[in-house]
Amino acid sequence: MPGVSRPAGEDRRVADAVAGHWVDTLAPRRARPYLRLARIDRPIGWWLLLLPCWWSASLAAIAAGAAFPNPLHLALFLVGAVAMRGAGSTYNDIADRDLDAQVERTRSRPLPSGQVRARHAALFLFAQTLVGLAVLLQFNGTAIWVGIASLLPVAIYPFMKRIMPMPQAVLGLAFAWGALMGWVAAFGRLDAPALLLYAGTIAWVIGYDTIYAVQDIEDDEMAGIRSSARTFGRGLKLAVGLCYGAAGLLVALAAWRAGIGAVGALGVALFCAHLGRQVVRLEPRDGAGALGLFRSNRDAGLILFAGLAADAAVQHILRG
Repeated sequence: MPGVSRPAGEDRRVADAVAGHWVDTLAPRRARPYLRLARIDRPIGWWLLLLPCWWSASLAAIAAGAAFPNPLHLALFLVGAVAMRGAGSTYNDIADRDLDAQVERTRSRPLPSGQVRARHAALFLFAQTLVGLAVLLQFNGTAIWVGIASLLPVAIYPFMKRIMPMPQAVLGLAFAWGALMGWVAAFGRLDAPALLLYAGTIAWVIGYDTIYAVQDIEDDEMAGIRSSARTFGRGLKLAVGLCYGAAGLLVALAAWRAGIGAVGALGVALFCAHLGRQVVRLEPRDGAGALGLFRSNRDAGLILFAGLAADAAVQHILRG
């Protein structure tokens, strides 16, 4: 395959994985390619899938007057995020294995590098999907159907980078889905706070994945792969700033409609400040810096979750 300099099937670390991760040092050698397919060595992915679920569960707690988000729901979302992030990544890698072989950052992935065969990856995809389904079935009927509907954007995303200039918009539809799930799991319906949070999270995803795509601009240009980073070009910082601005505004509106207090408002403000810092530090041709900024969105999301969860607790205490 183009750009693969090591023998097919040889164990090798993926280029943008966390250095020294236990997958590359402690996991059984035969299991490592499958753990890499599931992105276990790159935990930022499941964090970014999980955090909107936790935000939504926290907003539901505020609206319901509860002291904290439902702990069982938080735990189920964690397991589901890891499983479905792995399933989505495996599916994406099966669909993109030929394109991945043409990009420096992705040609070390298990499929283009020959560590895993496509049919074995498909079986692994099925197993991860069963875990996600088992988690989903623990929720109410409406939440189950809302969760199943998330499979549509997941299914079409890998093909969008071939036909549309900003495939990150479709990725946003998929990765933001948790913003609906926390609320519907609590109330069995979708209301304005959940829908506003979903819209804001889509803008957040487009912003951070545009930053992520900075790493591949040159290879994407040669391979003909479309991305928002290429589409925005010289206006990259402005575009990310607008996405993040929309995200902050919509998240704030969602929190206001849910009945947020001062503590939660502080959390939203700190979240927005973190996003603004990313825009200021973004350099359009600095791939390594872009990866660091992208990963920092876990911290931004945790700040928002902590603010919302603390707000639920404080309001509950004040109500006596």
